[in-house]
Amino acid sequence: MKTIAKRLTMLCALCLLFFTSCETENTETQEINFSEADATRATEADNVIEGTLNILEQAFQENIGISRNPSSSLFPECATITIIVNGDAGSIIIDFGNSCQLNNGSVVSGKIEMDFTALIGGIRTINYEFVNFYYNNNGVAGGGTDARQIANNNGNPQSTINETITVSFPDTTVTATRVGNRVAEWVEGVGSETWEDNVYHITGNWNTTFTNGFEREGLITEKLVCKMSCSYVVSGLLEVSQEGVTGVLDFGDGTCDNVVILTIEGQEIIIYL
Repeated sequence: MKTIAKRLTMLCALCLLFFTSCETENTETQEINFSEADATRATEADNVIEGTLNILEQAFQENIGISRNPSSSLFPECATITIIVNGDAGSIIIDFGNSCQLNNGSVVSGKIEMDFTALIGGIRTINYEFVNFYYNNNGVAGGGTDARQIANNNGNPQSTINETITVSFPDTTVTATRVGNRVAEWVEGVGSETWEDNVYHITGNWNTTFTNGFEREGLITEKLVCKMSCSYVVSGLLEVSQEGVTGVLDFGDGTCDNVVILTIEGQEIIIYL
């Protein structure tokens, strides 16, 4: 009887060891369930929209805002700018034609149209729309409103933008639509009469929805830094929630490059824009 009991005890111990080993192995080999392609395109969409809105910002400042008649313009001769003024209100149309390389290296085409109200209480409202517009070979459609302050609590010009913008990509029929609220504080280069030293700090949040069903929520947890001289966001953190998991996009250390690091569930993925 003692021999049988001993054998049963050993058998139970072996079974427990086997199941524990299997459970550990399953845990260690579990993979994150998300689409790297969709995550990359969503990041590309963010970069395209940020670059496009920076162009919008500079176009207004050079023609109606505090940078009128600058010594150095972002816009070369291939950009045709039409301004219609009605008192303190009016409209601006920037026509880039079939292809126009801006002085920061970005290649654009199509039109940006803006209608602006009179300045009331230090704030001017701008309605903007993109018409057959392309930014570095990515389509940009839609628009929104921009409440532009002459000075915020820090004494800097600031734009609060509500947006519904759709981005199309050159390598797929899938499109991404970003809906959200974006605040851009102009922190460097104010009044310098050149676009080259302009720097903006971006805060806000937005949702991005793809036509293939993919969705991502984004919240800026460390201000994004945009330099007008660079076609990419140069630093900042964006917390993202997608496909049931949460991660962080790190846009870098301030260097102008096309590298973004997505950290999700402890795994790092390098995204090249």
